[in-house]
Amino acid sequence: MATPGDLEGLPRSAPTHSGKKTQPTAGEDKATKVCSSDLATLPIPASAIVAVVPCLNEERAIAKVVRGARQYLSQVLVVDDGSRDHTSAAAESAGAIVLRHPQPQGKGAALRDGVQWAAEHGFDWALLMDGDGQHDSADIPAFLRAPTSADLVVGNRMADCTTMPWLRRWANRWVSRQVSRRLRTAIPDAQCGFRRVRVAAWQAAGLQATGYETEAEMLVKFWAAGFSIISLPVRTIYGSEKSKFHPLRDAWRWWRWWRQITRSLPHRAE
Repeated sequence: MATPGDLEGLPRSAPTHSGKKTQPTAGEDKATKVCSSDLATLPIPASAIVAVVPCLNEERAIAKVVRGARQYLSQVLVVDDGSRDHTSAAAESAGAIVLRHPQPQGKGAALRDGVQWAAEHGFDWALLMDGDGQHDSADIPAFLRAPTSADLVVGNRMADCTTMPWLRRWANRWVSRQVSRRLRTAIPDAQCGFRRVRVAAWQAAGLQATGYETEAEMLVKFWAAGFSIISLPVRTIYGSEKSKFHPLRDAWRWWRWWRQITRSLPHRAE
């Protein structure tokens, strides 16, 4: 995890979170209106959850991601993992709070810093979203509706994955089979980054992965700690963006990591 010295400063307007609804700025009017009217009856109020969006060089997509999330949530935190473009500026202009790594440290490190920020600002939940625009913000209410007894809610893209590139579809299914078999739990989409996590459970799990292994590590360590995991269907939007995931290279790296972590994984009593 980056130390405070490794993070370039928060914007001066970055609020602290006390659990009470703060006065919105002009750019927050729409988000606050939607949250207070349409989402008031959901199990998790907007004041208790923050979107955490790790990203790298996503200046074209990040503003739309932020605006979409702010239709449902009062706070969006973008963790810019050392982008060389204008990702941070685009995110701030769309209304996000931004943490920035001076150099890329990996998706896992960005997520850990984001969830740590959520804990420090009093949020009980974090909604994890990718910054490339593939996660449909219209699915956010489904995560807010999911039972609060679930410590980890994982998006499932595989129910309708016809638009997913075939090699990525094959890699996702292969990884999901490995995870499901080892955990003796059906995980239809182990690599989906669209998730709702209980902040206290995240902190207790002790995640360490920095790369794309972080999604599987989250599942393994939540399961090993006895936390509840469920899945829900989500849509995926594929455009002209180029995926940073290389199915063959990263699948091989994932497999080496998986063999190592499963050797030390305790057999949890059911």
